[in-house]
Amino acid sequence: MTPARQALRFHPDTLGEEAAITGQRVGYTRVSSLDQNLDRQLDGIPLDKTFAESVSGKDTQRPQLEALLGFVRDAVIVHSMDRLARNLDDLRAIVRTLTAHGVRVEFVKEQLTFTGDDSPMANLLLSVMGAFAEFERALIRERQREGIALAKQRGAYRGRRKALTTDQMHQPTRRAAAGEPKSVLARDFNISRETVYQYIRAVTGAAATT
Repeated sequence: MTPARQALRFHPDTLGEEAAITGQRVGYTRVSSLDQNLDRQLDGIPLDKTFAESVSGKDTQRPQLEALLGFVRDAVIVHSMDRLARNLDDLRAIVRTLTAHGVRVEFVKEQLTFTGDDSPMANLLLSVMGAFAEFERALIRERQREGIALAKQRGAYRGRRKALTTDQMHQPTRRAAAGEPKSVLARDFNISRETVYQYIRAVTGAAATT
């Protein structure tokens, strides 16, 4: 078992009285950056609790997903398969982990529900729809690369606009040096944690060469 797969093992918190409540519908939402809207994913769906995080789909560190795996007892509701998993193998592993412990998994966009007592056809649908979602993401990335290449040929591509100015870049670096968590800095400056690390590396690297 790989470290990434070990990290997603079901580990119920038997000490939590709230988690023992039966019939709970727990939502999971994820966006790749802080400028995307989490609320729209499960808008209008009645939920008892929601775990939300802003991390890239390729990121193996998903603390809110870990927290959900330790909390949920009855049902997990997710907007779509690509919000829950990084790829097809990841999707199947998470769904099987949950359903093996009696948790129902519902995907709103695909209109599919998995319980662990699924027919071979249902398991086939999970693989087919998961593979389609993975293909769709790859297609979007390919189109983005092609668009950037064409823009570069026209001389119109200038790269992504920096979220912070050069002067502002020093602010998260100073606060991080004072011990503030990177997640707090990301939220305060409306940037991702990876961007916080990039700014810190850029500022400290520049300081080391002067």
